[in-house]
Amino acid sequence: MKQLKYYFVLALKGIGMGAANVIPGVSGGTVALITGIFEELIDSIKSFNLEALKLILKGKFAEFARHINLGFLIAVFSGIALSILSLAHLLDYLFVNYPIYIWAYFFGLILASVYFVGKTIRGRNLSVVITFLIGAAAAFSISFLSPATENENFIYLIICGIIAICSMILPGLSGSFVLILLGNYQLVMIDAVNDLNIKILFPVVLGAAVGLIAFSHFLSWVFKKYRNQTIALLTGFILGSLIILWPWKRSFDNDGKVIPVDEYGAFTDTEEDIKVYSYEQILPDFNTGKDKMVLLTAGSLVILGIISIAMMERLAEGKEE
Repeated sequence: MKQLKYYFVLALKGIGMGAANVIPGVSGGTVALITGIFEELIDSIKSFNLEALKLILKGKFAEFARHINLGFLIAVFSGIALSILSLAHLLDYLFVNYPIYIWAYFFGLILASVYFVGKTIRGRNLSVVITFLIGAAAAFSISFLSPATENENFIYLIICGIIAICSMILPGLSGSFVLILLGNYQLVMIDAVNDLNIKILFPVVLGAAVGLIAFSHFLSWVFKKYRNQTIALLTGFILGSLIILWPWKRSFDNDGKVIPVDEYGAFTDTEEDIKVYSYEQILPDFNTGKDKMVLLTAGSLVILGIISIAMMERLAEGKEE
């Protein structure tokens, strides 16, 4: 019973990671870090090596399962898969109809993460400060890059999978936002997931599997050798990514024209498939009572996001005790 509860909690953390990975600007790695499973996740993925292959070839499946921490991986990745498949539909609806509200909630999540991830740094010195500033500057710079155009080429989709999965497990760097920069977010995370389009999903998953195993070795080595500097860099990434999640944006189409939106930030032109090629952060409106109500609700959702992370951190601390 105790073991079942352990795997259930792991699956819930996986659900949190999956939800974060669907959201542009939010990192599943951040959720893994603040819920205390980041190092174990990286070490477990890293265990897919020659030793694991030898155990399979020799038919020693029980030893193989222990070697790769199979129960842990199944629980976490089951939660991730369930979350992505179910939330793709919900988030599609929310992003279409209430984008300001969903961005506000995740802004609160990431804002709180800066504190809770940063406080795990055990020693603060010049190298920690410098790596923090580098991480913040890098994430801030990425947010101003212009996205590429959509591309269904098989090799390009593999590359998208490799790059996106490395970003997804790296706290503070959003894999979904990287897919936006690569031009394939709508194609992969919304359309292909909702339609279970194997033609699109297979090369992405293939690239993700290769990238995940290869990158986990490097990340594990860095995390163990330069733990404080690594966390400082990741905390900087999280802080710098906040600008991506600012709820109020002015969006532009390919011709540089402003795309009209309603008071919730939803596109008012529903006659055609709208694609955003760039955007800029703006201040919220106070023109009408409805605008003020939207601002008040969005502010409440920011606070709710902060509380959500605080509660998650509280639960993690309780488990450690």
